[in-house]
Amino acid sequence: MPREQIDPMKIKTLPLSERVSLIDIEAVAMVPSSSPPSAGDAAGEIDALADRIGQARRRGSAVMLVYGAHLIKNGASPLVNALIEAGAITHVATQGAGVIHDWEFAFQGASSESVRENAPTGRFGSWDETGRAINLAVIAGAAEGLGFGEAIGRFIAEDGVVLPMRDVLADQIAAQPGHSLTAARADLLATMNGFGLDGGAVKVAHPFKKYSVCACAYRHGVPFTVHPGIGYDIYVNHPMFCGGAIGRAAGTDGRIFANSVLNLTGGVYLSVGSAIMSPQVFEKAFSLANNLLVQEGRPFVHDHLIAVVDIQDGGGWDWSAGEPPKGHPSYYLRFCKSFYRMGGQVRYICCDNRIVLANLVSRLT
Repeated sequence: MPREQIDPMKIKTLPLSERVSLIDIEAVAMVPSSSPPSAGDAAGEIDALADRIGQARRRGSAVMLVYGAHLIKNGASPLVNALIEAGAITHVATQGAGVIHDWEFAFQGASSESVRENAPTGRFGSWDETGRAINLAVIAGAAEGLGFGEAIGRFIAEDGVVLPMRDVLADQIAAQPGHSLTAARADLLATMNGFGLDGGAVKVAHPFKKYSVCACAYRHGVPFTVHPGIGYDIYVNHPMFCGGAIGRAAGTDGRIFANSVLNLTGGVYLSVGSAIMSPQVFEKAFSLANNLLVQEGRPFVHDHLIAVVDIQDGGGWDWSAGEPPKGHPSYYLRFCKSFYRMGGQVRYICCDNRIVLANLVSRLT
């Protein structure tokens, strides 16, 4: 029997103007043209990484940058954009929070809130503009077959979205009940009916879009994929949240991600500050890519470099010596262990993500 649920239409959302946002992007944004900060002991590793990225691009192999939300919160988005613009990376990926901060910075130049203060009072994540924009962008994009990342990138780059007419959607659904996009179109129609949205342009200005990685990737035709967890991110606290659309668009992004892994032989996978999402998504996509390659009579993905960047000490384990035993705490560090099972060469760089990216920009652009 169906279990009792909350009524999402009873959720009270609040304007972002009422929130105390903790980070001003213009105060923290890194400047790509500035001299990079010293990398200290990590300088040699970064030099080697830059060299491998250059080699990969010259041979036409993939260079994938996958990051956690703190890279955006730390003001490093201009560095990522500089690498995209220089053609140094061929695929960008993050999780749901990475997109939320990206969108909020593009929309109002500020992001991040106090969980400690807002969650106990029912205010955490209940911000109308954030939930409305992200959900609408993804619901509309999914109805066109777009992935999560491309839908958000388009929404920011084009300052909103153009919705189809309701009667056109209804006719498509009735005429093509078995079409692969019918369920997505039905989600969009239900959203438009439920929230009184007419077809046509929904305009949302993004005066700080120059800081958006999503928009930069969209403008340059670089795949940008988002790999969220249902219930992880604040857009679920909005009445417009549609789990079907979020899952559908993220599923599309999972296929796009795996397609990039197909071209990783001789390439580079750069995982920055993502302890769970990056290793978990990569190991499935890596297996899937090899599944397809072997059926085509092609070699498995090989000669790839996996560079992992974080500020933890790797659990106090020398990962070059192999995997630690199960009784050692470092065995449970996914951001190290999973990657060391994926073949190729793995290098762990213990360093601030801003320092690593800034030094890569100085070497590759």
